[in-house]
Amino acid sequence: MKMFLRKISPKKGFHRFLMAAILLFAIGHPFALVAQHSSLIGTVTFDDTTVIVPEKQKDNGTRSITLNNNVLNQALFVQIDSAYIKEYNLYRYRFYLDDKPESAVWTLYPIKELHNIKGPEVSLTAEAQSRDGNLYSEVIKISAPYGIFNTWTAWILYSLLFIGAALLLYFWTDLRVSREKYILETEISNRTKELSEQKTKYEELLTNYLPKEDFEKLKETTKDKTLRYKMVTVLFSNILGFTKIADQEDADRLIDDLDRFFFEFDEVVQRFHIEKIKTIGDSYICAGGIPQKNRTNPIEVVLAAFEMQQYMMMLKDQYEAKNQKIWDLRMGIHTGPVFSNSTNNKKRLEIWGDTVNIASRMEASGEIGKVNITGMTYELVKDYFLCKYRGKMPVKYKGEIDMYFIEGFRPALSVDGIGIKPNKTFNIRLGLVRFDDLEEHVMNILEEKLPRNLYYHNLKHTIDVTVQVELIGRGEQISDEELLLLKTAALFHDTGFIRTYKDHEEAGVVISKEILPQFDYTGEQIEKISELIMVTKLPPRPKNLLEQIICDADLDYLGRVDFIPVSGNLFRELTEHKIIEGDINKWNQIQISFIEKHQYFTETAKKFRDVNKNIQLEAIRRLVEENS
Repeated sequence: MKMFLRKISPKKGFHRFLMAAILLFAIGHPFALVAQHSSLIGTVTFDDTTVIVPEKQKDNGTRSITLNNNVLNQALFVQIDSAYIKEYNLYRYRFYLDDKPESAVWTLYPIKELHNIKGPEVSLTAEAQSRDGNLYSEVIKISAPYGIFNTWTAWILYSLLFIGAALLLYFWTDLRVSREKYILETEISNRTKELSEQKTKYEELLTNYLPKEDFEKLKETTKDKTLRYKMVTVLFSNILGFTKIADQEDADRLIDDLDRFFFEFDEVVQRFHIEKIKTIGDSYICAGGIPQKNRTNPIEVVLAAFEMQQYMMMLKDQYEAKNQKIWDLRMGIHTGPVFSNSTNNKKRLEIWGDTVNIASRMEASGEIGKVNITGMTYELVKDYFLCKYRGKMPVKYKGEIDMYFIEGFRPALSVDGIGIKPNKTFNIRLGLVRFDDLEEHVMNILEEKLPRNLYYHNLKHTIDVTVQVELIGRGEQISDEELLLLKTAALFHDTGFIRTYKDHEEAGVVISKEILPQFDYTGEQIEKISELIMVTKLPPRPKNLLEQIICDADLDYLGRVDFIPVSGNLFRELTEHKIIEGDINKWNQIQISFIEKHQYFTETAKKFRDVNKNIQLEAIRRLVEENS
């Protein structure tokens, strides 16, 4: 102590006396001196990697730490300065937060891990005791850069404010849209009212100058109907380079050739039941599945496009042989719903909608000499044509649409397997798809025109026979073409009841010959179908397997479990048409005699119906015995 006093005391006696008094006071009160020591806490560590040495503030001398981010909810590691420990011979320590010493205990370790630190700012107190019994302490402030604005409470408030702002924006936008919608609807209503008034005045003028019959006829022919078609295939084709070539070549010859090209196009689309919409300059627009709805329009439109592509290639070969130039052709196809504003005047048929726009985009993004189709069309024609994927195209409000090029027919469905012309197998498969449209058409006719007192030969019977010819036919392993002929004959075999009850088979043949050409049946196929219809006339006398199948299908009810009620319906029908007397016992005797003589012709029918037929025969015999 004397050495220390000599070292730090001034030369003057008063100063020496004053310093000695202070030193003696410090020896008696060591805490007062060390409490102001600024280096008890050496480092503060968090995140296992970040080490911070507290810095002394100039204003009040308090040491503090400002963190780089909000880590007050994480663990902090506080360490006593090692030099301080050696200098003052420290041996135990304790740490606590925010002046709460009761929460801390003395330990022998100069490091402390603190958990659950909350709030934007905390006070950290470190205390140490030497082996001499002296106490040392230091307080540092630890704060986050944004204080209370970077706490869990603050972030919850931020989230609530954000949600509130989003809801406010949503309701404001909804209110604005509703207001605009109201204004638009009001404007439309006013214009509709104005147009209605003008139409009324126009009709009044017409009634003053035209006879009533002529006025009604004119009104009917000019009446527009907006219809929605669920599946229409639209084709856009564009002639490229015609104007440029016409400036260099014989323009008159090119115009004549272009007219012939469009005439050929008209013939092709008509042959495939495709509706020509319009030609605009060098563009040709047509659509399948309109105005007559059908399931085959994607295949038929692609057929037409591929045929026109082949025709264009033939023209180019002819021109090149003469060292002449000719235009190029580019086509695009898409399948989807359209709207049609049609009238009785076919020339005014128009279509619109996204499908039309996408088909136009397909043409514009296609390549010369290629048929470019969308993924939707591809899914409907991929079993018939070879297609090459070529990427995606972005379409407004639709996202990205897949595109494919038509490469040709599938080898198994083309002549000589080279993919240029469809073979008979292709036509049969297309005919089976087209049969669904034919079936729907004929069923609608039967439902509308069949007499209501046909209790047996009704729509249900036609459906039953159509189903049975397919079941028996597949059991007999017939070909696809034979199956198509059988199903068609079954569909028409009772259509003659629309016109006559007696000799309805002949009437059915006449009706089939009127309708089937519209669905591309050949003359040979129609004749075979006519023979199959006629063989259903009782008693059955089939001459070949197909005739045996339709005869078994027509009398399939004899071996069914519902034979008794079906037989009752036939009795009621024959009675009302005065074919038999209204005696149920006589009718049952007729049925017994008929079933005893009847035999199924095909092995499939014998396998599935003979046993039941014998059971039904015994049931009728019991009925006769009970009623006798």
